[in-house]
Amino acid sequence: MAEPTAFALDAFDRAILAILQADNTTPQRVIGEQVNLSAPAVQRRIRRMEKDGVIIANVAVVEPAALGHAITIFVEIELVSETAADIDAAKRAFLAAPEVQQCYYVTGDVDFMLVVLVPSMAAYEALTRRLFFADANIRKFKTFVAMDRVKTGLRVPMGPG
Repeated sequence: MAEPTAFALDAFDRAILAILQADNTTPQRVIGEQVNLSAPAVQRRIRRMEKDGVIIANVAVVEPAALGHAITIFVEIELVSETAADIDAAKRAFLAAPEVQQCYYVTGDVDFMLVVLVPSMAAYEALTRRLFFADANIRKFKTFVAMDRVKTGLRVPMGPG
């Protein structure tokens, strides 16, 4: 994956992003009123931020339990071999698994941290057999089952401009 790039965003861009992160269905006219820009200016800025990769998706955030995925599991993965090819193979396997909601290649005692959504522990066991036990390059994995989802989100803090 490419190295993320910092973009030059002014106060208007940051204000627009804050509104869109709270509700990306907010009409551009309403955004313009809130940030003191015309709707066409808001539209141009949004298009530029999409083109530049600042805005990478417009999605609906769904309650996992509403779709039968009531169990959230965090998994630490330790690989046997950490060659570039082996790491890339692990990334591809995790990307391809629909149960893996998030995957991070990390520093420290483990190589990957996964966030997994499953409907049952039986489904998680099946995933471990398919994704972990079947892969000779996975030395070990450690599972943490979430008891309560206290906070989740995708909002990026705006920070200083």
